[in-house]
Amino acid sequence: MDRSTHHTGTAQDPATHTGHHAHADHAHGASWSTAAKATLHCLTGCAIGEILGMVIGTALLWGNVETMVLAISLAFLFGYSFTLFAVRRAGLDFKSAVKVALAADTVSIAVMELVDNGIIALTPGAMDAHLSDGLFWSALLGGFAVAFVITTPVNKWMIGRGKGHAVVHAYH
Repeated sequence: MDRSTHHTGTAQDPATHTGHHAHADHAHGASWSTAAKATLHCLTGCAIGEILGMVIGTALLWGNVETMVLAISLAFLFGYSFTLFAVRRAGLDFKSAVKVALAADTVSIAVMELVDNGIIALTPGAMDAHLSDGLFWSALLGGFAVAFVITTPVNKWMIGRGKGHAVVHAYH
């Protein structure tokens, strides 16, 4: 068998393999810096949505369950929207942008929300604290800090395998 033409012009040929640098993070494992930036990106959207949900639920005198459902829903909405707007600005059509946002952010946001809301729920008195109480804000912000610390290694692992925020890198 003549092997001289076996791999010519394929992705194995370095001259024709485009995008190698875009995939370097997941080919060799993601850096902690990349993972932290991805986590911060998600945390920003989550925090905006969650705080907004808590403020709305409290202002409307809703119960804890209804307020948390609204806050978590808005955290996902805002978290996804940050990625959605970024990839739309990069030229992706809406349907494809939604798919990228869902693939990039779902696990990250879910872990963040689970940790953050778990801390709030387990902090004595935090669920009954009002917006003007320091306990409310310390539990919420403390939950965000712990969620960041726990979610960053999750994002590092996912990006290192070409999942999560690695999906967005092709559009930067």
